[in-house]
Amino acid sequence: MDIYRENVLDHYKNPRNFGNMDKPDAKFKDSNPLCGDEVEFYLKIDSGLIKDVKYHGQGCAISQASASILSEKLIGMKISDVMKLEKEDVTAWLGSELTPSRLKCALLPVMVAKAAINEFEKK
Repeated sequence: MDIYRENVLDHYKNPRNFGNMDKPDAKFKDSNPLCGDEVEFYLKIDSGLIKDVKYHGQGCAISQASASILSEKLIGMKISDVMKLEKEDVTAWLGSELTPSRLKCALLPVMVAKAAINEFEKK
């Protein structure tokens, strides 16, 4: 097993920042109906920076590991930089190229985090 698969399995088995958050500044939930992956992100935002992150979800190892890794990356990040995240960023964090169906699993957390920020900015 290579180092990247070990990283994905570690985040899947030992998720970082998993749980709920009281009074988040932003939250959003979405799912991929084709595979059943579900992710909800909760964000604390102050002065354009993400100060704290929690997420909750269920699904395949790729989607849940991606959510865990993303939750670590988001803390301290400018919301404007979050909105610039692309699939190349996610595949770099996961450490491997993914099939198109697995890429949807990996990208779900990023789409949810961006949607949470969009909802926050509408307020």
